[in-house]
Amino acid sequence: MTTKPARPELAHSLMHGFHNIGQASESSGVSTKMIRHYEQIGLMPEAARTFANYRLYSDTDLHRLRFIKRARSLGFSLDRIRDLLKLWDDPHRASSEVKRLARAHAAELGEKIRELQSMQRTLETLAKRCHGDDRPSCPILEDLAEGGATLLSGRSVCSKK
Repeated sequence: MTTKPARPELAHSLMHGFHNIGQASESSGVSTKMIRHYEQIGLMPEAARTFANYRLYSDTDLHRLRFIKRARSLGFSLDRIRDLLKLWDDPHRASSEVKRLARAHAAELGEKIRELQSMQRTLETLAKRCHGDDRPSCPILEDLAEGGATLLSGRSVCSKK
């Protein structure tokens, strides 16, 4: 018959360098809700537990949380972060794979930036065409209602149908 090792008490664990979820959150900058979520989806290993079922995190866990937070701040998706964590955990990884992921993400960000700049130019053009006064006619609303056809046609006043 095998028995599970006894769960430690929280105070004992904290004295031996472990952190509760609040401390892990404060130290890593990741909210307690997100720590639980990352554990649930497998980005974080299942946390050790005390006798009272409190989660316990090691310094290694905190380092992993900081890694995830930094990757999120750079806009990596959770799937890409999963890939990066696998590479980070593999001491025999090829840095070329990490570089490939980083370059691919940078290219995706570049495309998103171009799309956002196009949206900005469109909105600026529409705003220039709008009188911005007490009149009800509005080329911005007309463009939204007609799916962009007004900007292409060059019309600048709104006529309700």
